[in-house]
Amino acid sequence: MKQIQLKYNLDDKLPLWELILYGLQWLAITVPTIIIIGQVVAGLHFSNLGQQVIYIQKLFFLTGLSLCLQILWGHRLPVVIGPATVLLVSIVASQGKSLNTIYSAVLVGGVFLILLSSTGLFARIKSLFTSRVIAVILLLIAFTLIPTIMKLIMPTNSPITPLTNFSFAMVFTFFMFTVARFLKGFWKSTFLIWAIITGSIFYWLTFGYIQSNPRESLSLIGNFFYDMNFSLAWDTGVIIAFIISFLALVINDLGSIQAVGSLLKTDDMSKRVNRGVTFTGFANVFAGFLGVIGLVNFSFSPGVILSTGCASRYTLLPAGIGLVLLSFLPTSVAFIGAIPSVVIGSVMIYIMCSQISAGLLVSFNTMAEFKFDDGIILGLPLMLGVIVSFFPAETINTFPVTIRPIIGNGFVVGVIAVFIMEHIIYRVKQEPK
Repeated sequence: MKQIQLKYNLDDKLPLWELILYGLQWLAITVPTIIIIGQVVAGLHFSNLGQQVIYIQKLFFLTGLSLCLQILWGHRLPVVIGPATVLLVSIVASQGKSLNTIYSAVLVGGVFLILLSSTGLFARIKSLFTSRVIAVILLLIAFTLIPTIMKLIMPTNSPITPLTNFSFAMVFTFFMFTVARFLKGFWKSTFLIWAIITGSIFYWLTFGYIQSNPRESLSLIGNFFYDMNFSLAWDTGVIIAFIISFLALVINDLGSIQAVGSLLKTDDMSKRVNRGVTFTGFANVFAGFLGVIGLVNFSFSPGVILSTGCASRYTLLPAGIGLVLLSFLPTSVAFIGAIPSVVIGSVMIYIMCSQISAGLLVSFNTMAEFKFDDGIILGLPLMLGVIVSFFPAETINTFPVTIRPIIGNGFVVGVIAVFIMEHIIYRVKQEPK
């Protein structure tokens, strides 16, 4: 492979003004995912704007702190971090459970990651995650979030008719794909933040409707640590469902770290991976303690590195510090609550289409020939996952309480199904050596 030419390499220290400029670019890349996932989860948990803002403040703080720790002592690679979409699926499926129950499961999942990386157990189970299993996991994340996206683009409490909101979402989604098709470099990397701003302004100007007043309830918001009332609440079904999600998360984490390591031809990758996954585990333990969605290393860092020519890990430190500073500015964070849910839902469609594309690439590019059986192995888990995701709440409530978080979670059902199809029903016997 041809050696890539970079302006700054992994451990290079930049002049202050360049460090800040590159850091601001990483900040602009990181913020949209926190806004999108944070607002979706906060809206699921709380109806009060003040509580939603506090939730997003905590998420900014956790992401910024975790990013700095990964850069200095974790994998020490220029890899951006953010809320894990795969955990969003499990949080959505756990509605009806207490927040302590949900975030106890996140905390336990973080401990699970630490054990996987520190004991070497992950190396043993990694063989179970074949290309077809990984492809199904990527596709399931997108498909099982469809009901949530539907609620975002057609909110029941909006004075705008469902047809009007749906029409806006379709026009805006096609607009995003059209614009993104021609963008390059900085504009391509920071596209989501511009899409959110443009979509929100266009929605407000078109319909004259702001979903919530960003200034109301701000008097209740101060130090976001004030409502730290977390206590452990064990629910075996919820724990099992989240552990399955964390298995998918660690595959994502591993892939993101290895992608950047391969690009930069970094040495000691096994140690970097172990440290990176361990620090991701600690970040998720802290996420459970704070009561926010857990984190994962994101996979789009190589594209940013190639477009800027800068691979210095230190450029992510200003971004991490910026996220921590934003967490203590509730007035700024509060304006996030004014972003129309239709815009968030449309951006989610854009992101999930990228997720589907990644899943299809994995399924087709890793196979010499795509066979009928391959389609069956992918198809059944996806069908089951989508079916379960659309189960009405009253149907799920008829299931036994202990297995409800598992059998009522479309993502978990799909992952279990693909393991059964891949490793039991369609298992390929290894030829003796």
